[in-house]
Amino acid sequence: MNTENVVNHLRILWRTDKVIADIRLRHLLASLGMRALAALIAVFGLMMFELAAYFWLVQIWSAITAAVILGAVDVAIAAILFALASRSPSGRELELANDIHGASIEALQLEARAFQSQVTGVMSHPLDAALPHLMVPLISIIVKSLRRHTSDSSTSHT
Repeated sequence: MNTENVVNHLRILWRTDKVIADIRLRHLLASLGMRALAALIAVFGLMMFELAAYFWLVQIWSAITAAVILGAVDVAIAAILFALASRSPSGRELELANDIHGASIEALQLEARAFQSQVTGVMSHPLDAALPHLMVPLISIIVKSLRRHTSDSSTSHT
């Protein structure tokens, strides 16, 4: 496990999360602003149309029937506007940020698995981890003892 890789992946993950949140916030604000502007324009426009339609309908039907018809038309128009405002195409920026986010998560998971395998390997076989470091001193001790043993045995034979 390389700590530089982990830190790098965490930094990328943090940055992509910031980008994703920024994109979503901008989209939310733009959508909210568009909805508010659409509602304001619709209110003023509908007031004028309703005034004209009311005067026209009063000549044909009663005042109550004219008001009910205009109210139903207003509700239908408002529903159409909110349906249009709620449709949001996902942009390429958001898709790219989500892809980078996913890749960063996968890389962090790989690093965590590598670290876990190292830890379990050391914990299950501690001598396996220490053996390569102990080989050189052990070999030199064995060689020195063999030399002493051969030198002691050669001096005793003469």
